[in-house]
Amino acid sequence: MSRSSAALPRTAEVIARGIADGLHLGVQLYVSVDGVPAADLAIGDARPGVPLAPDSLMPWMSSCKPVGAVAVAQLWERGGLQLDDPVSRIIPEFGAHGKALVTIRHLLTHTAGFRFIEPGWRDVSWDQLIAEISSAPLEPGWVPGERAGYHPSSSWYILAEIVRRVDGRPFDRVVREEIFEPLGLLDSWIGVPQERLRAYGDRVSGFYDTQGDLPRPNLSDAEARGLPYRPGGSGRGPVRELGRFYEVLLAGGNRGGVRILAPQTVEALTAGHRIGMFDETFRHVIDWGLGFIRASNQYGPDTVPYGYGPHCSRRTFGHSGYQSSAAFCDPERRLVVAWAANGTPGEVRHQARAVALNAAVYEDLGLVAR
Repeated sequence: MSRSSAALPRTAEVIARGIADGLHLGVQLYVSVDGVPAADLAIGDARPGVPLAPDSLMPWMSSCKPVGAVAVAQLWERGGLQLDDPVSRIIPEFGAHGKALVTIRHLLTHTAGFRFIEPGWRDVSWDQLIAEISSAPLEPGWVPGERAGYHPSSSWYILAEIVRRVDGRPFDRVVREEIFEPLGLLDSWIGVPQERLRAYGDRVSGFYDTQGDLPRPNLSDAEARGLPYRPGGSGRGPVRELGRFYEVLLAGGNRGGVRILAPQTVEALTAGHRIGMFDETFRHVIDWGLGFIRASNQYGPDTVPYGYGPHCSRRTFGHSGYQSSAAFCDPERRLVVAWAANGTPGEVRHQARAVALNAAVYEDLGLVAR
């Protein structure tokens, strides 16, 4: 057992129990307090017969969405857009079929009303994907901003296209050149180029559907299948780098003299912009910042999906990924947690795993409120 595992015995036991129960082959975990690492560990296998390492590249799934929110916020700081701009100001064709009133804020708070326009992982051009989403209608009876429902991917294509049209570079280049590379997160990507994926070799973890008797490749892993990336779901890298991204936010947008956002912008992104609204996708009340899920235990700590466990403070913000990952910052405890499992065991078993794992981190660190 590594020193990190020994320092977090409850957490390591949750991970090991998940391996024994077939929830995942392995889990990467990064934890820091006030910017000082408390754990940087990998337990289990990346794929059968290949041990998982702390520098393995794990699928982040939707845990990468806040990276896109930061890219939008950088353009906001520079005056390239305003949060309450109609999307059609930047993408005129998007305003068709009732979407003229949808704003950038609606996209970031998942209140826009085109949740399941899903072009899918297909080998078609980026322009075609954007055209398909832009030409689709709002959901019947949906007034943007007045109803809430998580958009798994559709709105993030549009946010990425906003970034492209305002900045001039493709979204995946912007996040590499404006966020990951300046911060030294050199193995982090939203959409790994195929040549880089091949070069990483065994450092790339598999991603498995573990709902059956035997794990099988999860079709959500686009890069592994050579298909186009999803801007809101194709994050990949070591979770230590995702954790360091949150350390930058904890420090007000600055790390080692490199500033990606002003402190006021970090506060704006992570403050409550959607409060007390019932999410029609998750079927639960969940609070939202701008691209960040806020702690929502006040609406039912045992039932809130994709939360941060029973011990997080009310100011906690972050995002989780499809049946597999979570990353968050608890400013009151000066705590950053990022983890990714390479198995998707179904919603019920995943939610139980996430609650147990997040709770164990707080308990191991003695950060449970008394």
